[in-house]
Amino acid sequence: MATISTPKTIREPARDTPVFMETDVVVVGAGPGGHTAAIAAARNGAKVVLLERYGHLGGMTTGGLVTLIPHMSDGTDEQQIGGICQEWVDRLDKRGGAIHPKKEELGSSDAEVVGRWSNFGIMYVREGKVRMSVETNPELLKCVLNDMVEEAGVKLLCHSWGVQAIARRNRVQGVIFESKSGRQAILADIVIDGTGDGDLLPSAGNDFDTKIDPKLRISRLALVFRFANVNLKKADEFRAANPQKMQELAQELMKLGGFPFFQKAAPLGVVWFNMWLPDLNLLDIEDLTSVEVDVRKKMLLTHDFFKKNVPGFENCYIELTAPQVGTRGCRRVIGEYTITEKDMKTGRIFKDTIGICPDLNFNLSKEHPHVHIPYRAMVPKKVDGLLVAGRSYSAQDIVQEDFNLIPHCCAIGQAVGTAAAMAIKQSIQPRAVNHEALREELLKQGVPLPNISKAS
Repeated sequence: MATISTPKTIREPARDTPVFMETDVVVVGAGPGGHTAAIAAARNGAKVVLLERYGHLGGMTTGGLVTLIPHMSDGTDEQQIGGICQEWVDRLDKRGGAIHPKKEELGSSDAEVVGRWSNFGIMYVREGKVRMSVETNPELLKCVLNDMVEEAGVKLLCHSWGVQAIARRNRVQGVIFESKSGRQAILADIVIDGTGDGDLLPSAGNDFDTKIDPKLRISRLALVFRFANVNLKKADEFRAANPQKMQELAQELMKLGGFPFFQKAAPLGVVWFNMWLPDLNLLDIEDLTSVEVDVRKKMLLTHDFFKKNVPGFENCYIELTAPQVGTRGCRRVIGEYTITEKDMKTGRIFKDTIGICPDLNFNLSKEHPHVHIPYRAMVPKKVDGLLVAGRSYSAQDIVQEDFNLIPHCCAIGQAVGTAAAMAIKQSIQPRAVNHEALREELLKQGVPLPNISKAS
């Protein structure tokens, strides 16, 4: 029998790709960064198209079932992250779709208040003080995000995968996308990569960094799953009365290959497990496949263990697994400025600061200052016509370990979208946007920003 060798490459024929439309701004990816970027750009007068590969908006917040928006405040009575991220929360509140402390509870050290929120989850209290974290209902949030896009006049295309930047002479001029309707192009003055993974960076021609210390959280993939019909009162009472037993059970389950740590969800009676797997590559399709298979095996093991051993879980059932694989870190653009570990530890304030990020593990102090995000970290160093929104901003991996979560991506997206609209109005490149004018616009939108009198 003749042996058929598989060629290493296949030459595809040249083809003409139809242009679906032309626009001011096209945003690829509707996660926290991409959604807020599209909304901000449209509200500031730009004509915007938003491409999303799934049938829903919100990215990891909804499809990834990572329903916690953590640490929008720093242990004081002030919030550091607001703007469109806070608008998500306000709109969810009207539907009963969010669980979070009241504004008057922020910074509280009152024993009753602290005890109540400590019982709900570790993200709500740090060093004895209440902080603004929000548990969201993902299905209601999908509806809220749809409403915001529609109200802003954004042209939304779901089930559309942005696969390639259209780049000529170091300038991005649009994007190629694939869908059930075929392969098409959108031409735009500015393209915003809101994929989180920097999917457009290779074809755009800008340098990017993929180095991540394997010990860091952002190196790990995950698949979130949820149990419903949990008697949380019974489970809480058991955990409070038997801390040693719970620790022993957790160790036993981990030895079996299961996952013992869960977060309470909205609605109450549901809990979610953020299972992580190390030593996998987000850019390897076989690794991505293994996550889908392996975590579901671990989910079944975990479910059986909880039903048998943990009071309150006797009648629980598996509600669902996330339709999106949990990703935490991937390509990071090489931008006009790269945020360093030193910047993080010293709390450096930049003249172009567009977002404030509280320390995740400690309340505000001299030893644990805010981290500030400069606009230049979203501007590619080599390529015009392109911005990034979300966790693909320019920073060392140790910085993104704690500062690429949902609220951070929202803050970045709002700034990037606003800057894109300003660039369109002035017929300039995004890198030429005046930083002071950008900050003034963000302040008008309810974005908390620092005093830059001591900025460097």
